Amino acid sequence: MTETTSAGWLVKAPPRATSLFVSGLFPRRRALVVVLGLLGGVLLAYVWPVRPTDDASALSAAARLLGREPGSAPPQGVAAGALFALVSGLAGSFTAGGLAAFGVVGPLIGRMSLTRRPRSAHALHPLGWLAVGMLPVAAGYGALAGLFGTRLPQFAAADDSGGVSPGPVQAMAVYGAAGLVMLAIGLAAAGALPDPLERVARRFPNAPLVLVGAVLGALPAGRPHPLFRQAALERRPLYGAAAFAFQSAGGLLVTALLFVLLSGVLGAPVQRWLASGPARGAALTASAFLVAGAFTAVFWDLRLLGDLGVLRWPAAPWNG
Repeated sequence: MTETTSAGWLVKAPPRATSLFVSGLFPRRRALVVVLGLLGGVLLAYVWPVRPTDDASALSAAARLLGREPGSAPPQGVAAGALFALVSGLAGSFTAGGLAAFGVVGPLIGRMSLTRRPRSAHALHPLGWLAVGMLPVAAGYGALAGLFGTRLPQFAAADDSGGVSPGPVQAMAVYGAAGLVMLAIGLAAAGALPDPLERVARRFPNAPLVLVGAVLGALPAGRPHPLFRQAALERRPLYGAAAFAFQSAGGLLVTALLFVLLSGVLGAPVQRWLASGPARGAALTASAFLVAGAFTAVFWDLRLLGDLGVLRWPAAPWNG
């Protein structure tokens, strides 16, 4: 692509971004970036410790933070339940189910470092659009939990033939789909795939952030915490919607805090590092999404199928 200057010279125009995460500048060694990103996600899925009670651990951590007995029943009442859901979302961010949200931090830091606007104010813009996509999806599923109750798939048990119960299938479907979305964005950022969000981003520039937020908001549907099961048992749609929304908000608060801290501490060094290589921002974005996407898909699909005996998955020594 060329453009004509005022002096009549033809010069090569810089590539234009097709969406928020695809800048048009691709890493020179894009194959290396893709391979290392995928390997990083697979390795993380291999070494991540097996904690089959991640949801119960988050609930117990929330109970401790709120001064309750670990393992006790979630509190009654809308206000107390909302606070408990928020704190359990904070604790659940450090489990295998919440780790995918951290994959967004790197790309956002890279994007924010390209501006001279105050970092604290500029941080609110992407986080706000993430919330726009996240909270309605989370609240919608919570309302379904309260509306349909124990008829939802995660409450069904395996049949007598020894098949897989619907709960793990739902987890594999939700987390597998989330992983594929992040992989597609990562591959597009690396220039290995056409940008799937190019058309919609032309009309709605913040659509990529809303989409990623919606993906993160759907993650609690893959493995709901006991608090949400209580909402389903009590058949209260509004309570379920509030619980899911506040749990997702708790996870977003952790991501926001990490984002603001890293951008405040590393903002200037990252800006200088990106300025020294035009395609480094694309490499950072691609690597973050590829690692998060590969981890989410492999951990919740291939590794879970291995745990269920459907296929062979090598177990780390500490998970044996």
